[in-house]
Amino acid sequence: MSVSVSFHNSISVGFNSEVISSRRSHQQLVVSCRTRREDRTARHSRIRKKVEGTPERPRLCVFRSNKHIYAQVIDDTKMHTLASASTMQKPISEEMDFSAGPTIDVARRVGELIGKSCIEKGITKVAFDRGGYLYHGRIQALADAAREQGLEF
Repeated sequence: MSVSVSFHNSISVGFNSEVISSRRSHQQLVVSCRTRREDRTARHSRIRKKVEGTPERPRLCVFRSNKHIYAQVIDDTKMHTLASASTMQKPISEEMDFSAGPTIDVARRVGELIGKSCIEKGITKVAFDRGGYLYHGRIQALADAAREQGLEF
C-alpha cells in the first residue's frame, strides 16, 4: 500500500485587516491510499503501452490470483486468443494438488502446457506480458518453463 500525505492551507479572507488578522489559517491533513490492485493495474497499463501482440509475435499474457494462474497467447490485431493454459483445466487440476493456491511447481506446469500448445500451433516467438506482477516466483517459473519448451521471448 502506498500512502501520500499533503497539507492544504485554507486562509480566511475578510474585508478589513482586523478580520484577516483575527482568523488563523487551518492546516488540513489529507491522506490518500492506493491498494495493491491499483498499483498492479497502473504497472500493467504502463507495460501494455509498450507490449503489443502481432500475428508474427503474439503476446503471452499472465494473470495470477490467489487460487489459480492463467496464461494466454493473444493476437491483439485480431483480438483473438491463439492458445491458453490455466490451473482450471482438468489435466493440471487432477495432476497437481494445490488446495492452498498455485505453487511454483504448478506455475511451471502451466508454462510447459502453454509452451507445448504454442509450438504445436507454429508459434515460436512471443512478447511476454507479466501483467503488472513482479518477475519472480510463479511468474518467473511460468516464463522459464515456456522458454524450455521452445518459446522465444
